[in-house]
This record gives sequence, C-alpha cells and structure tokens, in this order.
Amino acid sequence: QVQVVESGGGLVQPGGSLRLSCTASANIFRISTMGWYRQALGKQRELVATITSGGGTNYGMSVRGRFTISRDNTKNTTYLQMNSLKLEDTAVYYCNARFSPSNSYWGQGTQVTVSS
Repeated sequence: QVQVVESGGGLVQPGGSLRLSCTASANIFRISTMGWYRQALGKQRELVATITSGGGTNYGMSVRGRFTISRDNTKNTTYLQMNSLKLEDTAVYYCNARFSPSNSYWGQGTQVTVSS
C-alpha cells in the first residue's frame, strides 16, 4: 500500500502565495504521474496540475500562469507553488500518485482557504 501525504495548506489573503507538498511512500521513479486536484464545496473534483516522470506538466485552465508544479525525485516529493491566489481557489487540494491508468493513490487532502 502506497501512502500519499499532503501538507502546506492554510489560510491566505487574496493575492498571496502558498506552497503545497506531497510525499509518496514509494520510489518516485516508479510513479508515472503525480498530480494535484481540488474540490470546492458543492463542486466536482477538478484537475489543478500534473507532472510526469519525465517532467512534462499540464495545468488546469483556471490556474495557468499562477501555479507551478515541480518534483524533487531525491525526496519522493511533488510541490505546488500557488501565486496570485484568488477567492475561487478555496478548496481541498488532493495529491494523486499514479503508477498506471488503473493503479493510483490519493492523499487525504489539505485545505486551502483564500479569504480577506
């Protein structure tokens, strides 16, 4: 069983920044893609950003140009740098570690609240 643990959420004012971290209990080189997703209250879970083992990235339309995903293979960790945060970025952010299309693991989620 692979454990995926997120950290770094919290309360921030509009325009501020936060960095989320996600650590997997498996060799990150075995993980095909690591990704961040979010779910706001009353809404469906949506893609935020993904990064492949080769470093290829993909971003949701609403966060492009503001968020950056990266990974540190020496620490089995993926980061999500969030800048210029908006009220609508408020959500629970989940990390996903995918080994194959049929084999992935989710973290427990971390709350990000953007409020003045």
